[in-house]
Amino acid sequence: MNAPQQKKALGRGLSALISASAPSEEVVAQDSPSRIETGKISHVKIEAIEANPWQPRTEFESISLQELSESIQAHGLIQPITVRNIENGKYQLISGERRLRASIKAGLTELPAYIRTVNDQQMIEMALVENIQREDLNSMEVALSYQRLIDECQLTQDQLSEKVGKNRSTITNFLRLLKLPSSVQLAVRDKKISMGHAKIIAGLPDVSKQEDLCKKVIQSELSVRSTESLAKKLNDDEALKTKAKIGLPASFETSKKELSKTLDTKIEIKRNLKGKGSIQINFKNDDDFKRIFAIINK
Repeated sequence: MNAPQQKKALGRGLSALISASAPSEEVVAQDSPSRIETGKISHVKIEAIEANPWQPRTEFESISLQELSESIQAHGLIQPITVRNIENGKYQLISGERRLRASIKAGLTELPAYIRTVNDQQMIEMALVENIQREDLNSMEVALSYQRLIDECQLTQDQLSEKVGKNRSTITNFLRLLKLPSSVQLAVRDKKISMGHAKIIAGLPDVSKQEDLCKKVIQSELSVRSTESLAKKLNDDEALKTKAKIGLPASFETSKKELSKTLDTKIEIKRNLKGKGSIQINFKNDDDFKRIFAIINK
């Protein structure tokens, strides 16, 4: 039977940076770093591993970390971490921060590791893309990872879309989260509101209204559909207030009265902030229309 195909969600990110073929295992003495071959699994002492300076993930759930640590104590580390060889027998972590922390907690002194030869930009990409693929990542972590890939790897949204295997619209929606007020971002991070709620909240133009709607969603446990209805009402109310505030300039009000008096009928004038508008002339019946038309035609 053929092996199952790799998930398309991986995009061209990790698959383009890390070979898809399973490396063979090779146990090498730690005091002989020159014998370690890149692309193969080696056992590396934990004390020789340095943190990834571009690690996108800063928070690790303590309970799941403890559970992983207990599993490693019982069965060992099944999935190797990924590192790169730097200098003086030292290695820099590319991916596997959670596995490394759990292994230290479990009391291990060395770990199986894939050793890669990559430059700084490739390392940033590998760390960020690997992080994005995690199922337990919250939406804010994904958004920050997308933004870092754009900023630090000089990627356009189209290039990012291709690299991580996501639609551009999906990436745009995540990036919009970074424009939300901090209180709403925290609610997304802590999973008090969903990505669907956040998208709707981001559609409100006013920061205070975004914060108020977020509070209502949490307090009333509103569904996404209910949140959407409430956001629409807020937007409609705001539009009516704005329309009421615009009003007509004094000169237009004077002209409106004069024209109404001349035509002997009710006149309505609408005008937006750019000066564009319309005039509505009311008439009672066909004869009244002919009368008004005759006046205008003169």
